[in-house]
Amino acid sequence: MTSPTALVLLVFGRGVRCTDGRYSLTAGSAARVQAAIDYVAAHEAFFGRAAGQGRTPRIVFSGGWAEACEGAAPPPAGCREGDLMLGRARTAGLHRYAELHAETRSRSTLENLVHTFQDGLLSGHVFTASQPLGIVSHVSHLPRIRFLAGRVLGVWGKAMLDVPATGGEAPVAGWRSERAVRMASRLWFLGAGDTAGLLRRERRIVAAMRRAERLTGRQPPS
Repeated sequence: MTSPTALVLLVFGRGVRCTDGRYSLTAGSAARVQAAIDYVAAHEAFFGRAAGQGRTPRIVFSGGWAEACEGAAPPPAGCREGDLMLGRARTAGLHRYAELHAETRSRSTLENLVHTFQDGLLSGHVFTASQPLGIVSHVSHLPRIRFLAGRVLGVWGKAMLDVPATGGEAPVAGWRSERAVRMASRLWFLGAGDTAGLLRRERRIVAAMRRAERLTGRQPPS
């Protein structure tokens, strides 16, 4: 049986570097853009047919800056994760196959999903097992995205398609690991019934993580 192809991809940022006043994507963010580029290349004919049938593919690059990372100030407009990822995708020619959009306000995975939804960047699309939403990130991050996407977007199971990125990620152990954060997320957000409640709870969690960071010298994940 042929696997479905995702005509809408949501690509999650993984950080921005600033060196001598110049902003660039981290290796993790660059790897996620490359995963989207490779996915479109592997399904080029399908994307072309869809566009010819009036079903315009769409790729959304979501990321502002990671608030959990040392309370960093936001990069200037045009230099946030979403902006830089979209620019790299355009350089690779993805605009020939899909609409490209950037969401640049987010500081966490939860905000990636909330702001993408609030900004209407998925409007006009209904996601099903035959027409899934492609989620682009590293393998370790995808289960947490799936959990949060269900809470925020109401998209579950086979209505999402994993598009895994490779490279650019160093393994993290202990309480900062993606597995630990994913398990904790299911407890942190238990009982939060709406988007506003989820965001309030996350802000309290980030504040607690920053306190822990100051005590331990460790940096919490976004």
